[in-house]
Amino acid sequence: MISKLQLHLTRVFMLIFLRDRQSIFFSLFFPIIFMTVFGFINNGRQEPINLGIVDASSSETAIEFIQQLIDNPVFNVTIGQEARLRSELVEGAQTLVLILPETFDVSGDGMELPLLVDAAQVQQLGLIMPVLQQTLIAIERDFRGNEPLFSLAIEDVQARSQRYIDFLLPGLMALTLMQLSIAGSGFNIVEYRRKGILKRLFVTPIKPRDFITAIVLARMAIVLIQLCVLIAFAVFLLDVRILGNFFAYFFLVILGTFIFLCLGFCLGSIAKTQQAVMAVGNLVIFPQIFLSGIFYPIDSMPAFMQPIAKLLPLSSVSTGMREIANNGASLLEVMPSLLGIGIWFVIAFVLATRLFVWKEVAN
Repeated sequence: MISKLQLHLTRVFMLIFLRDRQSIFFSLFFPIIFMTVFGFINNGRQEPINLGIVDASSSETAIEFIQQLIDNPVFNVTIGQEARLRSELVEGAQTLVLILPETFDVSGDGMELPLLVDAAQVQQLGLIMPVLQQTLIAIERDFRGNEPLFSLAIEDVQARSQRYIDFLLPGLMALTLMQLSIAGSGFNIVEYRRKGILKRLFVTPIKPRDFITAIVLARMAIVLIQLCVLIAFAVFLLDVRILGNFFAYFFLVILGTFIFLCLGFCLGSIAKTQQAVMAVGNLVIFPQIFLSGIFYPIDSMPAFMQPIAKLLPLSSVSTGMREIANNGASLLEVMPSLLGIGIWFVIAFVLATRLFVWKEVAN
């Protein structure tokens, strides 16, 4: 049960944070500016998609099919040999390469058309596929009514319909809650020690659990407000879609906040000066920024780094949040991420309780 004293301390810690305008700017407006930049990049005018075509058929059907693609302003069509177009695909000169086999004709049964893509480069495949399918359907109706004639066989790609900003948002929010939580516990403990606040609190009837509970509640409220603002901005102004359940989403946010608050208490207990806590904090924060799949999928990292990256606490939090936001997953479907979060929950709590000694921290 939360006491009146704990609620009073929570209010005091929140007021202290709100008076720090510089912290508010970097913790709230920087993520908004960051999302806005990527939002405008992704919402700009779409350049024509470079589409290479290998015509091994030369039939009338193939000629008409190619002409429809040429007439479509979405595509910039290049016709050539497979070896040359494959090379251009690898070099980045082509986005897709479509192969029309020798049997490409109206007289044949349904067939698959090989579609070569660079899975590491194509992020808008979910937008490209409907255009190709519509072109196929148009030819089918011209020659065979509604009976399916062609289908696409995609090589080396996982089709995704979301923009990069849709992918980025959950990771950016996980990063924000990590930075706010660590700064709100570890950095503040060192700051309170430097100003003599902890020493004065130590001689009062306030108990360590009151102090810790108040900081946890204050930071939890601040993080939830922060992320609500980010979500509202992304959904209403950047048209970002969150497919999953918001309660499941914020459940992971709360668990992640608790983990990083505990890790922050550990840093504040170990480090004795602001310089020391900043150095130790950077050792905790920066590797996770680049290894936790915030800006790009963990699967795109070198194979030897992926197991290490998946063990990081931010990886579990951001992956679970992304699965819920982008794929509409339930809590049961993100069980691997919940397992990782649960393990780090226990580790962080044990470390925080063992290392946080009121008398030692106050001195």
